[in-house]
Amino acid sequence: MAAEEAQTGLVFHPMDQFIVKPLFGGDAIYWYTPTNVTLWMGLTVLAVALLFVIGTRGRAVVPTRMQSVAEMGYGFVYKMIEDVTGKEGLKYFPYVMTLFCFIVFANFVGLLPKSFTTTSHIAVTAVLAVSVFAAVTLLGFAKKGVGFLGLFWVSSAPLALRPILALIEVISYFVRPVSHSIRLAGNMMAGHAVIKVFAAFGAIAAISPLSILAITAMYGLEILVCFIQAYVFTILTCVYLKDAVGDAHH
Repeated sequence: MAAEEAQTGLVFHPMDQFIVKPLFGGDAIYWYTPTNVTLWMGLTVLAVALLFVIGTRGRAVVPTRMQSVAEMGYGFVYKMIEDVTGKEGLKYFPYVMTLFCFIVFANFVGLLPKSFTTTSHIAVTAVLAVSVFAAVTLLGFAKKGVGFLGLFWVSSAPLALRPILALIEVISYFVRPVSHSIRLAGNMMAGHAVIKVFAAFGAIAAISPLSILAITAMYGLEILVCFIQAYVFTILTCVYLKDAVGDAHH
């Protein structure tokens, strides 16, 4: 098999870019082992800090480019929360803003050459999704008590259908963190894998120009996907937050 791959020149493994590796050699990975995931998550946090702390410390009347980007991001998320949850949800703006910034920066950092896309790993997105699920559930019970269970009781439906709908609502509620995490990780992994496949064909002279065009087009698409997936994750968080701070089904 290796000889055949060497002859055709098509030796590439598009999924290798998602392998978690220790930073300082070796093969064993423990919970405390610094890995490439650790490195790129740290760089993501650093990039967010540079934008929102360093870039806005002057707070000039005529903003710099970094300050303008930071203010646009702030206003974008603020308006999103207000539109979806109402004024009641704005008190949770710091948490939602932190989620959005981390995801969008992690997505874009993953487009850099030789980088690692942390949001392509279900282990990362699952932590984000489960934290949202747990926070919303605890907040719902804290604010409404047992009344939070009214979320699963569709009182506007015919009485005979309400138990069935309640079961469906309960199942869909507990599936939320699964779909929330898989959607982000799946989209980021798929796009990067396709780019790697096109890049592998770039070594073949006959189709190299087409491969370069395909890579360019995919990079453009991935830039759009990076933002859209961060937006989708965040707006779904706002929708779930509305269940905790808003009214239940009527």
